[in-house]
Amino acid sequence: MTAVDERSSVETSNAASSGLYTYDLAPTKKEGRRWGAYNVFTLWANDVHSLGNYAFAIGLFALGLNVWGILAAFALASVLLFLLLTLSGFMGHKTGVPFPVMSRIAFGVKGAKIPAGVRGAVAIAWFGIQTYLASSVLSALLVAMFPGMGHLDDNAVLGQSTLGWITFLALWALQILIVSYGMQMIRRYMAFAAPTTLITMCALAAWMFFRADGSVSLSIDAPLTGGAMWLQILQGAALWVVVYGTFVLNFCDFTRSARSRSSIVRGNVIGIPVNMLFFAVIVAVLSGAQFKLDGHVITSPTDIVRTIPNMFLLAVASLALIALTVAVNLLANFVAPIYALVNLFPRRLNFRKAGLVSGVLGLVILPWNLYNSPVVVNYFLGGLGALLGPLFGVIMADYWLLRKARVNVPDLYTEDAQGEYHYRRGYNPRAVAAFAPSAAAAVVLALVPAFHAVAGFSWFIGALLAAAGYALIADRGVALRDVDGEAIAVAAE
Repeated sequence: MTAVDERSSVETSNAASSGLYTYDLAPTKKEGRRWGAYNVFTLWANDVHSLGNYAFAIGLFALGLNVWGILAAFALASVLLFLLLTLSGFMGHKTGVPFPVMSRIAFGVKGAKIPAGVRGAVAIAWFGIQTYLASSVLSALLVAMFPGMGHLDDNAVLGQSTLGWITFLALWALQILIVSYGMQMIRRYMAFAAPTTLITMCALAAWMFFRADGSVSLSIDAPLTGGAMWLQILQGAALWVVVYGTFVLNFCDFTRSARSRSSIVRGNVIGIPVNMLFFAVIVAVLSGAQFKLDGHVITSPTDIVRTIPNMFLLAVASLALIALTVAVNLLANFVAPIYALVNLFPRRLNFRKAGLVSGVLGLVILPWNLYNSPVVVNYFLGGLGALLGPLFGVIMADYWLLRKARVNVPDLYTEDAQGEYHYRRGYNPRAVAAFAPSAAAAVVLALVPAFHAVAGFSWFIGALLAAAGYALIADRGVALRDVDGEAIAVAAE
């Protein structure tokens, strides 16, 4: 493999195509990037403490893991995630491009629609579901504060009550409004929501600890032991990484505005290992205290919030959970489909318009019906989620193993047949060939009951198969150039 190392920005003969280059898809200028370590930390301070994550972690307690087993699972997962997210974050910082454009490196300027489309479809579905979960908290709060509104919750229109529609549309509109102001507004919202979330969850854990007379149950009555315990720890750690399988793909959407590599590393250190272990301690206190009080395992922090006897404190806690869920939605489920849609329709959509389209799609799928259907959640969303590991494997193998972080950024925006990422009619057949069988294997492992014992590891197996397959068949005879994108870059938000 030959390589020409060109560290400074140079002019290329390949002009940027209007079908590939827009303001929202363009690389960001290195000068003026605003995301520091605290901003990176707020991503995880919000996302880790989501209601869905609490439900998942408390589920480990219900399955029989003791407190120390839960801490071990999250310690292992946090190390893996720190490594994966740091590698992904460095890619965004170096190139300054969002995920759909990053995908062009491995899959080609047209083939990149495959990973971007899969990532966007998963995100749109979960955007609607998370908005529905937040609206349920808001509905419960309104009924508690104004009992007369209870009659609005007794009917059903397309599977949702009148009160449910009101609260869902209100939170839906709030998120559309925030996104309409771009990534800078999202960054500001993260900075506000992160400390609010941490303070609320600490206060909730402290309240439960004192209610339980200063001690908690370390496990349920019949905890797992021996090999079964260690298998559950490994599966719990693997599934926790799968939860972030979406984020490790499009973390570059955020780090393209990072000031430096060190800000990514420092933000990730505090936000992932430190914050995740802190999260695990809160889970242990909440679930252990509730089990000590009545012998029952809660399913979510909302179960505890609803028992708060003081109406003012109930309102504050509920609003904090809503603010948290909105933050998670913006991070994990809104930005990704926006960039995916802009990439699909660059001549018609910009960031604001794509945000509106994403929101409308998240509404018309009637997400409460999806959430209440185990078949849809397990098979449709589970199947799509299983595809993310192989995508990650191909992209990482191409960037780090084959190219060794050498990227010709201007050529990511040209349809010229001589462009470095044109491959064959815009598609890299080798990347597709490595992805397709690995994806099929990951989906089978994730969904077929016969493979239930290894289903939790499907993301990793798919990623490793795809990375190994691509490393074997990738074309090593092409010249690689390292050209930055400053000449075509726009100001970072």
